[in-house]
Amino acid sequence: MSADGHRSRAARAVAHVGELLPSRADYRGLRRTWRGDLVAGVTVGIVALPLALGFGVSSGVSAEAGLVTAIVAGVLAAVFGGSHVQVSGPTGAMVVVLLPIVASQGVEAVAAVSVLAGVIVLAAGALRLGRAVSFIPWPVIEGFTLGIAVIIFLQQVPSLAAPGSSGAAGHSANAVVAAAQALAAADGSYLLWAAGAAAVVVLCMIGAQRIHPAIPGSLVGIVVVTALCAVVPNPLAAIGALPRTLPLPTLPDLSPAALPGLLGPAVTVAALAAIESLLSARVAASLDDTGPYDPDRELVGQGIASIGSGVFGGMPATGAIARTAVNVRSGGRSRLAAIVHAGVLLLIVLVVSGPVGMIPLAGLAGVLMLTAWRMVHRATVRSILRSTRADAAAFVLTALITVSFDLIVAVLIGIAFAGFFAIRSLSRTAGVQREPIPGEPAPGDEGIAIVRFDGPLIFAAADRVFDEVTAVRGVMVVILRMSKIELVDATGAHVLSDIVRALERRGITVLIKGIQPGHEDLFRTVGVLASLRHHRHLFDDLPAAVDHARSHVERSGRGTRGPTTPVSP
Repeated sequence: MSADGHRSRAARAVAHVGELLPSRADYRGLRRTWRGDLVAGVTVGIVALPLALGFGVSSGVSAEAGLVTAIVAGVLAAVFGGSHVQVSGPTGAMVVVLLPIVASQGVEAVAAVSVLAGVIVLAAGALRLGRAVSFIPWPVIEGFTLGIAVIIFLQQVPSLAAPGSSGAAGHSANAVVAAAQALAAADGSYLLWAAGAAAVVVLCMIGAQRIHPAIPGSLVGIVVVTALCAVVPNPLAAIGALPRTLPLPTLPDLSPAALPGLLGPAVTVAALAAIESLLSARVAASLDDTGPYDPDRELVGQGIASIGSGVFGGMPATGAIARTAVNVRSGGRSRLAAIVHAGVLLLIVLVVSGPVGMIPLAGLAGVLMLTAWRMVHRATVRSILRSTRADAAAFVLTALITVSFDLIVAVLIGIAFAGFFAIRSLSRTAGVQREPIPGEPAPGDEGIAIVRFDGPLIFAAADRVFDEVTAVRGVMVVILRMSKIELVDATGAHVLSDIVRALERRGITVLIKGIQPGHEDLFRTVGVLASLRHHRHLFDDLPAAVDHARSHVERSGRGTRGPTTPVSP
């Protein structure tokens, strides 16, 4: 490579890095939006408090870890992320992934997994993999969301069944099994108290929403149930004492001995963090005129956020769809809103950590149960189930596998399932049609067949196309019209060369008309052009191909008696 080429490549690399870093342009409209951003930030911070606490407890780590994640990751993702309105922190989907990690490797492994996953997500952004989420079909996304909602709901059952329990109590078992076991072994008296506390929170959340959407129902419910528990003697377990400051940053154990056991969970966490964050950013961009988002930079920002969270002893972070939606609907239009949200949570830690520690775990369970219920949009479910059979099946399958086995496996199987049916449907549009010879008929035309290819010539349709074309009988020349082919892959091109060779072996001369410029290199590489008897058997227009075919029939002197031996070009 020349020196100019090296300089050009270096310049592009520098420009790419610059696109992934914060700039003054991120705050260009701040003078116009700062009032709305402040209001939205405070609103989201109030809404996020019970969720951060609940997800921290439910993950099997701690309420403190949930708060730390919301604060540290919330700031870092806001500054470095690719969306102006994304709000990041602990989420229900991440809780589902963290439980088995806590079960198998202990709480201390979560911070290390967070750092490793952050590095992976950051690298994915630097490698421009942000658009990959667009390959996930909508039914798979909704099935994934439904499965997560079911798991989050069921994980709260242990918190209601016995004192001091949480979703982590059943982390070594399937969520359905763990919930059933918790109920079977439940302390009846405690279950009534806990269910009552959760019901108070749920009623407050529903009532506040009906009075005015801007009222933070979850916070109102938590305040009410905590106040009731303070004045009424009860057996309910509370969060417990919380630190009054953020923990000091500490690099978790990433020694060579620990890495092999952490890499697998880190890859899973990274995949989930990337998927959920990009989906959340895409949804946010569609809610209002919030400006575009950069998916690659969003991955970089979320990676940095998870790294920072792990260093401070927190959990892996992702973009939170619910909190992001609250931010947009509350008037947030710049990154300042997400930064203020983290500042509100930090202020709560510094000022009112004592009262926060008195919140009953059953109250947090109520918040998460209703949150899980609201994650599922009944109209969306009905729409998917009433759509195509393939999409409905992909939706149901993804949801079932998410609940029964593993989130990432569910997404991969859902994509594969949807992809299979999409390819099958696409392949059915491929076909071949025998066309009449245009213009006035000429003697010997009955010895010429024009076969038109339609749709995509891909692997899924290749065998059927081969059988249909080679079934042509009683002719001496076959003209293959290729101009209507929309898409062709290597398998399709290879089968096309097999078709030419099969016909030529039977003494039928093959002419090809109308190869599209975008397909020519592939046809040449795979051997389609080499399979022709002569280079003159390649044409750009149909009349020229028909004239050439008629000359073959005329020289053969056999009319419709059928070919016996090959004739010259």
